Order: sequence, then structure tokens, then C-alpha cells
Amino acid sequence: MRRTILKGLLLLAALGAWMPAGSLEAQEPPDTIDVEDLNRRIEAISRELEALRLGREVAPEADSSVMGFGPAASKVYRVNEGVSIGGYGEVLYENFSDERENNTPSGKTDQFDALRAIVYVGYKFNDRLIFNSEIEFEHASTGQAGSASLEFAYLDYMITGGLGVRAGLLLSPMGFLNELHEPPVFLGTERPVTENRIIPSTWRENGIGLFGGNDQIAWRAYAMSGFDGIGGGTSNASGFSDGGLRGGRQKGSKSVAEDLGVVGRVDYVGTLGLTVGTSAYVGNSGQNRTLDSGETVDARTFIWEGHADYQAHGLELRGLFALATVDDAEQINELKGFTGSESVGETMIGWYLQAGYNVLRDVPTVHQLIPYVRFEEVNTQEDVPTGFLANPANDETIVSLGTAWKPIPQVVFKADYQIRTTEADTGVDQFNVAIGYLF
Repeated sequence: MRRTILKGLLLLAALGAWMPAGSLEAQEPPDTIDVEDLNRRIEAISRELEALRLGREVAPEADSSVMGFGPAASKVYRVNEGVSIGGYGEVLYENFSDERENNTPSGKTDQFDALRAIVYVGYKFNDRLIFNSEIEFEHASTGQAGSASLEFAYLDYMITGGLGVRAGLLLSPMGFLNELHEPPVFLGTERPVTENRIIPSTWRENGIGLFGGNDQIAWRAYAMSGFDGIGGGTSNASGFSDGGLRGGRQKGSKSVAEDLGVVGRVDYVGTLGLTVGTSAYVGNSGQNRTLDSGETVDARTFIWEGHADYQAHGLELRGLFALATVDDAEQINELKGFTGSESVGETMIGWYLQAGYNVLRDVPTVHQLIPYVRFEEVNTQEDVPTGFLANPANDETIVSLGTAWKPIPQVVFKADYQIRTTEADTGVDQFNVAIGYLF
């Protein structure tokens, strides 16, 4: 389509070049035009411009996501054919208050962490078949606190322009940050707690599914390995806890597959700058474990979230609500030896609202300066089984006040202050500074 439009513009320019200055009506083009030669020249110029365009895409714009992925993760979709290389990274400094909100010592140690360094490697075989992958290095060194992981690795096959099949190690398409987690594209030095404990980002499992959409709607639906809610299986997952679902992720590593899950998402994208949608997951998490009585623990897990995001005229608004339920939480507690307030939550709730504004929007510069605020509440023990107690420290409110500076869209410097309170009066405030980039 772009090449057709370009040919038309070049043809008009070529015809205009034959017209001397003066009245259009007074001039006529030559009687004989070698249209075939003109088409050959236009085609050559088109190829040159296409090559220049692809060269510029080495540094993609920070709002150019494709198929629901971040800008750098989307690069393979924008090349004509062959290898695509991208990546992102972030460094985080955390300075903790010496005291909790109840004036007791916090016991927290300040940290300066090379949090993540990511390499995307993709290959576009043709217009129908694409491979994409993300290799993640966390905390700088596997010899210390760090790790190296495969974050996703999948094949896409396009059946039609609006329908495709995706298979491999897949990111669950829930919330914002599980798929869009490149630092320049979200506000805040740290990811929202709701999208860590209830939507356990970064959450990926082996699976297969469909994706598609049009100018109005985008959707994805997968069947995936389920959580290991009890832990101790071949994937070495630790299982669910009073702190949420995060420990149940199997990450595609020798995943126990006695129980599978299904996840789906749909978004309205028909208005420029606006995304409104919802997603849901359901699947058993017991992975065929049994109690001493011989009873099988199903541990059916359900997660639902609704979200909205608006970015236009320098304004960034975002909101998300998430709800999770876990059946057989009492049986999970029994198998894991949890007592008292250690219980896995039967119901978990989290939500946040955030807003930011680019105060340099009306200044003739590529720089962006975005003050922002985020208000968040999360409780991973909204309900617990009879006979257990909810730990009030798991009922938390976080207010983040900060600023993000982008000298270019692909690089960000962020700083914010987080006011953390809990129902147990154990919250610890902190000041954070982060550097992030994508390419």
C-alpha cells in the first residue's frame, strides 16, 4: 500500500517536472511519454526509500507496538524478511526509609541493581511465518542473585490478514505490563504491585492459541500450562502463598502439565490513543496432587481484569482492576503446611489509577518531561478459608509520585517517591531512581 501511494506521488512529481513555470492551462505535457521507463525509475526510487525506511527502524518509535507487544519486541513484524535484533534494559536504585509507619526499624537495605538486560531475537521467514524470542538476564550475574531465562519464544503463522496461530512459550495476555514491560513505555520506576502478585508478571507458559483483529478490535486466546499452586513439581515452582499467585508460575521449565489453563483477551482500539479491554484466565492448579485421604486437589484458579489506557495531547491516563479466586485454598494450605495467617487467599483484589502529563508538549523539542502519580490498592488475602487468618500486612496501599524524562522516545530516566501503608502499619516508604532503554 505504501509503495503504491509512493508511486503515485512520484508520478505526479515527474509530470510536474515537465511543466515550465507559468499557468497550468497554458502548458501541455509532451505528446509521447515513455510510461514504461518512468515506471522503472519510480520502482528504483521506491526501493531506495524502502531501504532507508528499514534502516531507521533500528531505533523504533516508543509508541510503535505490534500484536500487543512492546516496540522492541515488535521489530520482527516490521522487517521485510530475515533476522531482527532488539532489546531493552533497566537499572534501579532503591532507598528505603529507616522506619516503618509504626515507627519501628524497617530493617531494609538500600539497593542499586542492574535489574534487567534483554535481547530480542526474531526471524521473519515470509509474510506468513515469524519466529520471535526474548532472552532475559536479571540482576547482573547468575553467580550471585541473578538469573538467565527465556521470557518467550514462539512461532506465528498468519492464516489471513486478521487471523493467526501462535505456539511456543507464550506471554499470558493479561493486564498491561505482562506484554508491554519495556521501561520507556510505562510510567513508574517499578511495575504496579497488582501486576506482580495477582497478575503475576512476567507470566509465561508453554501453549498454543489464536490471535487477530481489525481496526476496531484486537484479541488473543491461548491454551497454556496451568499454575503449580502447590509447588514442588518438576518445574521447581514454589506454589501459591499469602503474597499471591506469583510462585505458581512454571515459566515453561519442565512444566507439570496434568492441569492446563485457558486465557483470553479482547481490546477496543478503534479510537486513536485509546485502549479499553478485558481478559480472563481459568484453570486447575493442583496438578493432580492428592491429600492423605486420597482426594485430588483441583485448586481451580480464576483471574479477571479490566483495563483502560488513554494517551493523547501529552496526557497519559491508565487504570486497571484485577480479581483472582482460588478454590481448595484450605487443601493447598494443608499440603504446604501453612497455618494461621500464612494462608493462600481464596479471593485477591488489586487496582490502580495513574496519570501523567508531558509538560514539554508545547515546546519545540523531542524531549518529554512527564510528572505522574499512581494510586494503588492490593490485598492478596481479601478472603481466606475458615480457620485461617488474613495478615493485615498483605492489605497494602501505595501512592507513587514521580517524574519521567525522555531525551528521546527510546530512553527514559525516572524518579519517584512511594508512600506505602498497610493495615498492619508496617509500610516502608521508599525513593527510587531508574534508567531504562529500548532499541
